[in-house]
Amino acid sequence: MKKAALMLVATALCGSMLTAQDRDHDRDHDRNVPHLDHVFVIMMENRFYGQIIGNPNAKYINDYAKSANLATNYFAVGHPSLTNYLEIVGGSNFGIQNDNPPDWHNTNCVSTLSVPVDESSAPVICPIKGAGMDAATPAVDTTNEGTPQEPVYNEPLDAAPTVGMTIADQLMERGMTWKSYQEDLPPYGADGVNNSDGLVSNITQSEPGMPNFYAVKHNPFVYFANVEDGDRPRLSLKQVTDFHQLFADLKKGDAPNYSLIAPNQCHDQHGRGTSEVGPGCSDTQNTIAQGDAALSILIPAIKNSKVWEQGNNAIVVVWDENDYSSLPNQVVTIVDTNYAPGGKTSNVKYNHFSLLKTIEAGFGLDYLNHAADHNVKVMSDLFRAY
Repeated sequence: MKKAALMLVATALCGSMLTAQDRDHDRDHDRNVPHLDHVFVIMMENRFYGQIIGNPNAKYINDYAKSANLATNYFAVGHPSLTNYLEIVGGSNFGIQNDNPPDWHNTNCVSTLSVPVDESSAPVICPIKGAGMDAATPAVDTTNEGTPQEPVYNEPLDAAPTVGMTIADQLMERGMTWKSYQEDLPPYGADGVNNSDGLVSNITQSEPGMPNFYAVKHNPFVYFANVEDGDRPRLSLKQVTDFHQLFADLKKGDAPNYSLIAPNQCHDQHGRGTSEVGPGCSDTQNTIAQGDAALSILIPAIKNSKVWEQGNNAIVVVWDENDYSSLPNQVVTIVDTNYAPGGKTSNVKYNHFSLLKTIEAGFGLDYLNHAADHNVKVMSDLFRAY
């Protein structure tokens, strides 16, 4: 028995050493991603690759994809929206499989990374903190999302605790900066706000038929307990702001190192119901055209800012998921840098974990959760400096 136990320990240690060696090799390979000074991640919504590429209602996007770099084999991790936002900033879904709002400032949740059931109110999500388990990706498309038994990731992490933190924590620890820019967030801030039309919200006197332009499910950082609590000023809700601040920061040339930019639910191509906003934001082609117009304003605003001239910078335009509209869950991802010519296309299979891993590599950060999986590829062909 003792001999068998010793053999098991030795095997485990050997496995750990091999994993460390693999990750050292990964780190060497990741040097193909140059040091990055500013990264702007613009989040779009609910369209599969074929709905955007080649669509005449998305002329700006298609022209931009040709002049920048286009990932032609990039996949969302699962459904619905929130899970993908969490995976882009934290490398995990943290046990969450829905779009429910946060249970704001609740320090008494039984589970740190799961959905509490309260029959007296709508389901909410406990503030994410500490360590917890991933939830298996829903079995929708076995060519990408996987099954609960064999999820899209295959590292041991799906059976181990995840770290309840995001790239914002990492940047703060390194003395770097971040912001989440949310269109139509009300002027009184993000705290407690689940939906808003830019002024009125769920925490004010609501107006009949208020259009939910801002949606908290597209603002992943506010689901984390340390951001909600704000014990550290540079890791707090103060870093969550609206588009007025985005354009002011760009005008001043004072954008943070990492920007997550989320247009409202008309401008991100998600769309809203006709009862809320009329037909202009509910028809698929109109919504695609609105998103195209929004990007035609956002991207030049970034590239005309003094920030874009300072150091190595990248813009990433990425769609969260395809809203079950095609199999597999392929989405458009465009990478634009100021340090290398564009026009590249990549058919390498990437996903949201790849994007987080690549940005972390560019900032010189360690890899979080599934971004650390050895089978998650770095997007070096789209980010490299040559």
